Amino acid sequence: MKEFVKKVWEFEGSDIEEAVEKALDFLKVSRDEIIVKIVCEEKKGLFGMVGGKLAKIKVSLKPQKNNNIS
Repeated sequence: MKEFVKKVWEFEGSDIEEAVEKALDFLKVSRDEIIVKIVCEEKKGLFGMVGGKLAKIKVSLKPQKNNNIS
């Protein structure tokens, strides 16, 4: 029996979309080939200044459909 190890990557961006774009660029895949879990959304600092937090996501590849699984 083969074990499947799921690889997970973390990415940050100024918002969720930027983090997803970084993931797609890094992994060289399309949006429909990944699973995205939002760890935290971006938070603006007081009056848009210091103290803000970046958006953070976790990304894994969707399992490939393979008819030859034994």
